[in-house]
Amino acid sequence: MFGKKKETVKEEQPVQREKFDFLRKKTIKELIAPSGIDASNIDHLEIISNTKRYARSFFVSQLPRMCTFPELFRDLYLFGDINTSIFINPIKEERSQNELNRVINELETERIVAMDKGNINRESTITQKRFEAEQLRDEIAAGFNKLYEASIIATLFSYNLDELDRDTKMLTSEMSKTLVNIKTAWGIQEEAFQSNLPLLEDKVKKTHTFDRNSMGTVFPFTTSEVGHASGVPLGFNKQTGTPILFDNFHPSLTNYNMVIFAKSGAGKSVTMKTLVSRSSVLMGIESLALDAEGEYTIVAESLGGINVVISPNSKTIINLFDIEVERVKDEITGKERTVLNIENKVEDVTQALLTMAKGSTRSTEVNELTKQIIAESVAEEYASLGITNNPNSLYKTVNMGLSGDNLFEKEKKDMPTIGSWYRRIQEKARDNKNPDYQFHYSYLLKVMKQYVRDFDGQMAYFDGQSTFDLLEGAPFINLDISQLEERFARPLAQQILLSWIWEKFVKKNSEDRKKATQKRVLVDEAWMLLPYPEAVDFLNKMARRARKRNVSLAIISQRFQDFYEKPEAQAVLTSSDTKLFLAQDKAEIQYLKEVFKLSEGEANFLVTCQKGEGLLKVGADTAILKIVPTKKEFEFVETNLNKLAERK
Repeated sequence: MFGKKKETVKEEQPVQREKFDFLRKKTIKELIAPSGIDASNIDHLEIISNTKRYARSFFVSQLPRMCTFPELFRDLYLFGDINTSIFINPIKEERSQNELNRVINELETERIVAMDKGNINRESTITQKRFEAEQLRDEIAAGFNKLYEASIIATLFSYNLDELDRDTKMLTSEMSKTLVNIKTAWGIQEEAFQSNLPLLEDKVKKTHTFDRNSMGTVFPFTTSEVGHASGVPLGFNKQTGTPILFDNFHPSLTNYNMVIFAKSGAGKSVTMKTLVSRSSVLMGIESLALDAEGEYTIVAESLGGINVVISPNSKTIINLFDIEVERVKDEITGKERTVLNIENKVEDVTQALLTMAKGSTRSTEVNELTKQIIAESVAEEYASLGITNNPNSLYKTVNMGLSGDNLFEKEKKDMPTIGSWYRRIQEKARDNKNPDYQFHYSYLLKVMKQYVRDFDGQMAYFDGQSTFDLLEGAPFINLDISQLEERFARPLAQQILLSWIWEKFVKKNSEDRKKATQKRVLVDEAWMLLPYPEAVDFLNKMARRARKRNVSLAIISQRFQDFYEKPEAQAVLTSSDTKLFLAQDKAEIQYLKEVFKLSEGEANFLVTCQKGEGLLKVGADTAILKIVPTKKEFEFVETNLNKLAERK
């Protein structure tokens, strides 16, 4: 009985060993390596995994005489898909002294030879080198310095061999700007690649000698200070702990626009509310918000501003056809003059009416003929009221029934409306004899009826004379469109209101910076505009022209991918000198990384950072930002519904 049991154990033992033999046989290299690496090429490797990648390794062959931090190896750390390893070995003091004494003796010999030959320039150069070597030897002897041997190896990756060759040339060129020469590890690509793995083994051994000070320049740790000497406290630099002061209108900025991108719940609204409230109180900046979600109402109330609600049931009307005079500088004399740009206004109104005509389905029935009919009718509407490029044509003379100088007074004319424009289309359709236009007139009369009050149109809240005018000096004006239907009515309202804001809020700012008020226009959930080309076109124009009016356009959105996939919307990004990225979805981060050239570390940070943390880019400077509103500010910047309910 015991014998049988013993035999059974003996039979099972080999089977158990076979289960774990693979752990004993395989090396670390075999366990962590991809499916295969083709090392048959002498100047690159082919890494065969799910997809083929190419890798080329380099070593630093020559260094400048003087090292500058952090510029020395910046590109070896930040240049695209690249890994860099630095092997640092301290040199013993005894060896350092012997080596330096040998160098000093050799230099002295060369100096004497140069002096005998009368080569004064070479003698002077060698004397300087000898002095530096002696100084370094004495510092090491006194314990103030130390020598190190360092080997620098980098590996560049790409999915395409031609792209790898192109990146290699570019990297070599960039490194040469700091007098650092790199060479391809020709013939030893496999050894260089292995040296750049986290195995702590240098198989290339192309070393350079550094002292303690120059050795410190190779470390990739920088603390970027972003901000201005004046401005409002926006948050704290997480790397240094210092507060970041931000001035939206600082002269160092090429433009005053800013964009904020973040996923839902990352703190976009809290950040913008904090900036708006602080800049209003501390700098007197006037802000106007195009509020798509109804989040800025309490901010307007707290700052003593104005709330305007646009909804199917509200009695507030904002007329698309409103136009204002503007002051521009004469290119010849440099003096300011008042103008009325009726052509631009006709184009803006035409673009808005085109968006209305296309509707939520973005109908393909609307084409250039439709646009021509709309544009001609809009121009005729202004012409019928005698409104031309003459600023005085905006006004009519009214008899006040008084005597003396007050007998007559100028009063602004009533503007055209969507309703009056629609009636003109009806008249033109009846008189039309051209069969090519017949379909387009018929289409416009059908689809545009919903925007006209006379027909009780369900979207007629922009038809009529404006019942609201902007008050000069209001610290914050909130245009709340959150009660409108989200799919089409809100984007349409955003486009119409942007045109109206340009006339009433932006144009009134003088081009003279000394006289102009600093103003901010905030467009919340800007991604809603992107499906509508006419709306995107106006947003781009506003972004380009805002700076001349001393106005900052602030774009807030949670869907960067929509901007990335629509090239015509990217002018908004290029016209914004300030960019703030809060926490991002993994699906979005690749697009941000590509467009804004984020490093791998910056991209990983944006995926893992906490609420209220982000990456602030002001011009060429970048900092990791932590935004912390005060307890009092949280009373009107908080957007979390659960926390608001708890507070109540």
